[in-house]
Amino acid sequence: MKSSEIIKNLPYTTPFLFVDELTEISENGIVGNYTFKENEFFYEGHFKDNPITPGVILTETMAQIGVVCLGIYLMKDEISSEKKPQIALTSNQVDFYISVLPNQKVTVISEKVYFRFNKLKCKVKMINTKNELVCRGEISGMIIAK
Repeated sequence: MKSSEIIKNLPYTTPFLFVDELTEISENGIVGNYTFKENEFFYEGHFKDNPITPGVILTETMAQIGVVCLGIYLMKDEISSEKKPQIALTSNQVDFYISVLPNQKVTVISEKVYFRFNKLKCKVKMINTKNELVCRGEISGMIIAK
């Protein structure tokens, strides 16, 4: 399955799609990136006159790339035009280190811990273009084709 097919199968759309491209895909992990545009809906109120990407959005970006995209790839034989992926986040633990500002590009690197009984657990980290660690943690989710 190609990266464009994985992105097409994501259950998100603008303004809540945080995947620009996937650069590496394997059975054991995935790497992708996203650039936070200055007109993103959440910057208007977070924070007043000093926009910073909310931690919940950084977590969502890591989940979309690191868990959902990888899960779609791992279930490629079960997903079809009739059977779309259904995803539910089950747990996450994320530590944050530095802020992400408007117009910054981030890269998400995900390593599969396990995938069994339709539960995918990954170690995920996000870095910026200076190769600085933005955040990291573990995210788990359930994925089925329905």
